[in-house]
Amino acid sequence: MTADIVGVVNAGSSSLKFTLYEGDAVLLSGLVDGIGVRPALKARDGAGVAVAVPDIAADPPGTPAEALMVVIPWLRERFAGRQLVALGHRVVHGGPNHDRPRLVTPALLEELAALSPLAPLHQPHNLAPIRAAMERTPRLPQVACFDTAFHRTMPEVAQAFALPHEMAARGIRRYGFHGLSYEYIASVLPAVASGIAGGRVVVAHLGNGASLCALHAGRSVATTMGFSALDGLPMGTRCGEIDPAVVLHLMREDGLDVAGVEALLYRRSGMLGLSGISSDFRDLLDSDDPRARFALEVFVYRVARGIGSLAAALGGLDGLVFTAGVGENAAPIRAAICDACRWLGVDLDATANAAKAPMISRELSRVSVHVIPTDENLMIARHTRAAIGEGVA
Repeated sequence: MTADIVGVVNAGSSSLKFTLYEGDAVLLSGLVDGIGVRPALKARDGAGVAVAVPDIAADPPGTPAEALMVVIPWLRERFAGRQLVALGHRVVHGGPNHDRPRLVTPALLEELAALSPLAPLHQPHNLAPIRAAMERTPRLPQVACFDTAFHRTMPEVAQAFALPHEMAARGIRRYGFHGLSYEYIASVLPAVASGIAGGRVVVAHLGNGASLCALHAGRSVATTMGFSALDGLPMGTRCGEIDPAVVLHLMREDGLDVAGVEALLYRRSGMLGLSGISSDFRDLLDSDDPRARFALEVFVYRVARGIGSLAAALGGLDGLVFTAGVGENAAPIRAAICDACRWLGVDLDATANAAKAPMISRELSRVSVHVIPTDENLMIARHTRAAIGEGVA
């Protein structure tokens, strides 16, 4: 007997990623990229084998929302006889009112749209496919899963900026992001690292986007991203933490306007800006250019300093978890971060680290260090099934 199908959608500015699940098993995953320029559809089955897809070049979708309207009929045809029971969407910002996924209603959609100024590069793109599906397939339930929701457990002192009090009421506070990734890691810790699951753990979600989260007994108590996904660690093209006076200086002395500042901080900084070579950590690791090495040294320094800060927020450290693209695959970066955290009690097993073992600390290390692949899509699929089962609105 087969289970109903749940679809997971992750929309960007020029791409649409989608995955179909039967229970926790992937049936198919795909991507429409190059939207607005030369869109192309690619897909693989649950075994990772490429599948035949419709040619969308003759009538190319101009937006991710249009791409979803092309993909849904194809998926229904491919899985004829099976029911697509719901779509779960990654939505970057849930604001201060949502600590869990929600069934999408017109009122919720408008509420989330009002949060777009808090995440201008993500929120509108996340919401457009939801709105299109609501108009074209109104009977198909949709669930919004927020990257901010997991961090709603942070204490008020961890959420507050030292700004006039009334600004917090306007939504100016630390939210934190990558919450779906951290929630997944917290959900599997009891099974894969039971010794630290109930303790004080820092999770390092390191990729083109990067952040750290302090977990106490599986709940978020602090994180490095704040009001936006720009804060905290340096990333592929994002600057991370910066003195706000730098922005004032650039506006005053260089004449940068808001759009210019936004382009600089989001698209021209981070590893790309430091190295002048690439935003891709693989390129930097392969390069002999001194600027590439310096960019990586800055990254390692900032990650290690951030881990120390979160250990202070936790009152100690029992475990460290690496996840996401760089965290899962870049052994030299893990080694450098662990070396910088030896003072915390991290004792790296270099052989295990090079072999990409699930546990990379020595047996007697005071801090247990693990490498755990994240799965945000699976988290969204599980939330979507739960939300439609409970009728949560």
